Amino acid sequence: MEQFFQVGVITSTHGIRGEVKVFPTTSDPERFRKLKHVILASDKEQISLEIQGVRFSKQFVIVRFKGIDDINAVEPYKGRRLLVAREDAVKLEQDEYYIADLLGMDVVADDGEKGVLKDVIETGANEVYVVQFETSGEVLIPAIRDCILDVDVEAGSMRVHLLEGLKE
Repeated sequence: MEQFFQVGVITSTHGIRGEVKVFPTTSDPERFRKLKHVILASDKEQISLEIQGVRFSKQFVIVRFKGIDDINAVEPYKGRRLLVAREDAVKLEQDEYYIADLLGMDVVADDGEKGVLKDVIETGANEVYVVQFETSGEVLIPAIRDCILDVDVEAGSMRVHLLEGLKE
């Protein structure tokens, strides 16, 4: 299981007082208002930063970090990912899952065919799981009770029922 979840990517600086413009990668950007701190991640390091302020501008989130009030200090942050620890992530309801936990999960259809969950498509009504089966190829499975029989995040496995027509 993933211990950190990406919530955004810093796209640029904003103004001269050390604020950054963040493209949110979370399904609900309003979550930034509740965050106390984030982890600034690159391939080489992770830095914990305390959030001092959050506001919104079009599709972006403008974030100010505590103790940083200069554009030069945040310039190197451009392109870096913002992460939150699993324990700081939004709590899930029953039968809800973090996408990061689903990706790569082993999937077994009720007819015995095996596959791997490759992607999750978020639609207005419900999510759709993209599963690559060994013989049937790619199948799009709606994340509804009729199709998703069991999800075991700890074991990394999912049992599904393929409604008629899904394999074609």
